[in-house]
Amino acid sequence: MEYRPRLTQDEYKVISDYRNRKSCVLIIGDLHLPFIKQGYLEFCVDIQTKYNPTEILFLGDILDNHASSFHESDPDGYSAGAELSIAEKQVKLWAATFPVAKVCVGNHDEIPGRKVMTGGVSKKWLKTPAEVLKVNWDFNEEFIIDNVTYSHGTGQKARMRARNEMHSVVQGHFHSESYIEWYCGPDRLIFAMQLGCGIDRRTYAMSYGRNFKKPMINCGIVIDGILPILEFMPLT
Repeated sequence: MEYRPRLTQDEYKVISDYRNRKSCVLIIGDLHLPFIKQGYLEFCVDIQTKYNPTEILFLGDILDNHASSFHESDPDGYSAGAELSIAEKQVKLWAATFPVAKVCVGNHDEIPGRKVMTGGVSKKWLKTPAEVLKVNWDFNEEFIIDNVTYSHGTGQKARMRARNEMHSVVQGHFHSESYIEWYCGPDRLIFAMQLGCGIDRRTYAMSYGRNFKKPMINCGIVIDGILPILEFMPLT
């Protein structure tokens, strides 16, 4: 028997708008490889399947670089070389799943470059993240897609930047915060999306936050630059 669901006009419009969308960005939170939560990659793939995005964007901190941090690192943890080697293997899985992507450079991604400057060495000797990780990803401080600014968000939270600039913003960096807020100006409606992350809070590299709020494990979707959606990984 053929199934013919009866839709209201509003329901039909939602489906029609979704099918006629021009763009859909899948936003993936801070990874902090190799200290990533098990199952986060599979979760992001499920969200990719659900929305069939036209763009993939990482909000930064692909690597944690714990051993190279300017803060105290765990002496019983991986060496800088071992940490990078493990992270590189994990990056290969992400790159195989998302071969083309944009990446907002995060503060942890910048640690090697800052170390080079501290040592008085010209940055000309430094490889780019794409060269080190051997990925076909576009790394930049921020991206603007459909009049929405995407950045890691080291300096300020999404709500503050969106209100200051009256421009829609998507950011990460603050692991335990995640929200969507709307603001209305004289001639525009904008939103601020604060995304969580994909970290494993039980790892030694994340011990600094053990007394803080539990991190939000999620990813985001923005459709046509006007419809932000948060998707949360089941709690474990």
